[in-house]
Amino acid sequence: MMLAMSDEITIRPARQDDAEAMAAIYRPYVLTGTETFETVPPPPSAFADKVAQCAAKGWPFLVACAGNEVVGYAYATQFRDRDAYRYACENSIYVKEGQHGRGIGSQLLAALLEAAETAGFRQMIAVISGVGPASPALHAAHGFTEAGRMRSVGRKHDRWLDTLYMQRALGPGDTTPPDA
Repeated sequence: MMLAMSDEITIRPARQDDAEAMAAIYRPYVLTGTETFETVPPPPSAFADKVAQCAAKGWPFLVACAGNEVVGYAYATQFRDRDAYRYACENSIYVKEGQHGRGIGSQLLAALLEAAETAGFRQMIAVISGVGPASPALHAAHGFTEAGRMRSVGRKHDRWLDTLYMQRALGPGDTTPPDA
């Protein structure tokens, strides 16, 4: 099943055999970046488990491919575990080093927004760690607005780091009950 294709980038549902590529994409963000507060790169098996978890719950997990190469991934999971949060999701988007500036993140986010709405989510929340300029700009371009900021909640690479929350309604958002 192909969801989107543009500029030689194909967006499709993630498979467990994409786990090695996803772990390789995420690794530099963990080791040298501030986009995640993780400090130890998870193994490929953690990505395979996340793909399986998302599939079991009907949540979207997508990859961007240039030909057969996975060059980015994005997924949405329930924002918090408690049942009352079941209509709110949190997104994650990562693009392979050397592939930035090609619109891959934008294509992934557009496809993820659609897939998350189809999955029944009504709000998407981006929890942006480190708060560099790229991720807030990407989310703002897709209709997200700032919902809050937590100052100096993370420490990585000898720096205090903020977390920015951005939010966007999906479909009718909160204008109708979910069963309407």
